[in-house]
Amino acid sequence: MNQIKDMEKDFLQLLKEQSFYQEAINLSQWDARTKLPAKGAGKRAEVAGFLSEKLHLLQTSDRMKYFIDMLKEKTNDAVILKSIGVCEDTYERNKKIPHEEMKEYVTLQSKSEAIWQEAREKSDFSLFQPYLEKLVHFNKKFAAYWGYEEHIYDALLHDFEPGVTVKVLDSVFPKLKDALTSLLEKMEQSHSDTNPLIHHFPKENQRAFSLEILKKMGYDFGAGRLDETIHPFAIGINKNDVRITTRYDENDFRMAVFGTIHEGGHALYEQNLSDILSHTPLSEGTSMGIHESQSLFWEIFVGRSKAFWKANYNLFQSHAPAYFREIPLDNFYGALNEVKPSFIRIEADELTYSLHIMLRYELEKALLNGEIHVKDLPELWNEKMRDYLGVVPASDKDGVLQDIHWAGGDFGYFPSYSLGYMYAAQFENTMKKQFDLNEVILSGDYRPITNWLKENIHQYGKMKKPLEILQDVTGEGLNPDYLIRHFQKKF
Repeated sequence: MNQIKDMEKDFLQLLKEQSFYQEAINLSQWDARTKLPAKGAGKRAEVAGFLSEKLHLLQTSDRMKYFIDMLKEKTNDAVILKSIGVCEDTYERNKKIPHEEMKEYVTLQSKSEAIWQEAREKSDFSLFQPYLEKLVHFNKKFAAYWGYEEHIYDALLHDFEPGVTVKVLDSVFPKLKDALTSLLEKMEQSHSDTNPLIHHFPKENQRAFSLEILKKMGYDFGAGRLDETIHPFAIGINKNDVRITTRYDENDFRMAVFGTIHEGGHALYEQNLSDILSHTPLSEGTSMGIHESQSLFWEIFVGRSKAFWKANYNLFQSHAPAYFREIPLDNFYGALNEVKPSFIRIEADELTYSLHIMLRYELEKALLNGEIHVKDLPELWNEKMRDYLGVVPASDKDGVLQDIHWAGGDFGYFPSYSLGYMYAAQFENTMKKQFDLNEVILSGDYRPITNWLKENIHQYGKMKKPLEILQDVTGEGLNPDYLIRHFQKKF
């Protein structure tokens, strides 16, 4: 018994070492996307590659293999047992990738993000194309190392949404797509050419209002901060250091306000992880889809609700320019929820948002299957935008270059957004059975919501798999009907 306890202690120490490297990598990523001078990108890429190689070596070490083999059948500690499962999966996948290739890939990721920013600013896909070609090549190579049963894309989905495959996605996406396009067709004549909310709103005022909302949501500023970046994100250094970024448009406050609420939802997940998971691979969201369900729950089911704006309209007007104080709440709310196909995913209304995701999903699958080439992406992107949304971007910046995900090598990530929508709708349906969600939002006191999410989802981290959480919380598996009904009722 003492031998097992000593072994568990040594295993936890190894996990702690890994967590320190991961913290350093995450902090480096946050800095690179927010504060890093342009000339520092090259050196930073080398540092990122070095740290990732060290982490990779620990994850695939003989010592790690020893602990996996010895503790898998002998430990009675639930956290250690679940950690062993995660570590074994990571070991098996990473062991198949040569260390030098992993180091080269991570360095490429960092360089690609810097080049993507330049290409986006210049709206020139050709600058980014050679880097993206290398990233696609690496991902195909890694998928071959890992192996897969039916689709090469399944090997990449595993990193973001364990248990979800192309077969699963292709069984729910068409139903959702048909419902969205049907609703969109009925509403095509309902939107105006201009939106009264497109008006100057100083960045400082947007930030002040956003900070107030984050406080109401329960975001702990003693364990986080809000910064500005090109592409908004949240990143957990550890549960006591979870940072949010946003992007301001002084002529459209919606980008920053809803972007901040969205990233705040991600951050609450990370801040409310159980302390017993600290310094283990379980101390993070169980999947990107469940993570997205938390951000989308706050953004869509809370932030875009009529009750939210009834409760917060006076606060909003106190920060807004005089122009907005003349807009009646009903008019404001109608304009806020306007359905109008747009070029930019993060600016999309909630009804058309998933069509952006399906477009990217189909392009990713085709790239990995070798059915299309990187050089053809701008043209194919525009064709799908025309087919799905009836609009065509005039530039690469508003089209194929708008998202950072491919620059980071995150193939298999995009489906998580639509999965998150479906998960969030199921969670909302269950939450409403336990208390009056509308009344809580009207009250302006969101603690019942935050506490429910913490108790049912946040605290578990990776102790439960995504579909396991969905089943435990809602009593059923993935079901797109709740999201479809939400759209039908609202629009």
